[in-house]
Amino acid sequence: MKKYTYPSVLTIAGFDGSGGAGIQADIKTASALGCFSTSVLTALPVQNTQGVRTIYPIPVEAVAEQIEAILDDIFPDAIKIGMVHTPQLVETIVSTLGKYKKIPLVFDPVMVATSGHRLIEEDTISAITEQLFPIADVVTPNMDEAAILAKMKVKTVEDIYAAGKEIKKLGCKSILLKGGHQETSTITSLFYDEHEKYHSFETKKFSTNNTHGSGCTLSSAIAAYLAQGFTLYDSVSLGQQYVYQAIENGKDAQTGLGNGPLNHFFNPQKLIKNEMV
Repeated sequence: MKKYTYPSVLTIAGFDGSGGAGIQADIKTASALGCFSTSVLTALPVQNTQGVRTIYPIPVEAVAEQIEAILDDIFPDAIKIGMVHTPQLVETIVSTLGKYKKIPLVFDPVMVATSGHRLIEEDTISAITEQLFPIADVVTPNMDEAAILAKMKVKTVEDIYAAGKEIKKLGCKSILLKGGHQETSTITSLFYDEHEKYHSFETKKFSTNNTHGSGCTLSSAIAAYLAQGFTLYDSVSLGQQYVYQAIENGKDAQTGLGNGPLNHFFNPQKLIKNEMV
């Protein structure tokens, strides 16, 4: 009897009990796109659709042990890293991953929640840029996060172009600068690739509060497509199409009293089977 494997995606991220962002969004996204999802918890934010109330840390030793337990058993085809809010956590993740062979890695520099709450400590930014940026195949900041990283205001498409060049100097291989916070009818996101070329993606902006976890979802979708063997450019493009449809199909739902989640399962795929040689 022939055996097969599933494309596997590991998410290293924070918790969201309301189910719209963080590890929960990552698991939903990878599953909806036909991948097997594993996870490592980095922090325990107490939050709902209205915002973050507090954040409880996970011991760095526990994070390292979680990563090792997964990579020793279900080695992923791609990794998504989300919330890493202390320098010690950054160092632990990078050093632990360094013990294993390199695989595609998507880093979503989670700094500001959809509600506007700041989620990262100030001294963590330098640790992220010095240690995580060099090992990531693509970094996916939104406009608020790009402003923090580039140390400039990011309000327009022109600002996004300028911020991309500044962030690239920090050691990124490639950057997807997300334009979801633009106050325009059309959203423009820019993919700044490893060859110093910009690729523009435009989508219609919906009138909805249901965008909680959209950044987590996008980075996870990119990782899921990378795990399936797509190129980075195609993974970025397909990931944005998935998020657009997830927002469109969930824009009129009422889930919670604040910023509601996307509809991750608008068109769920069966687990992909790759025949073992």
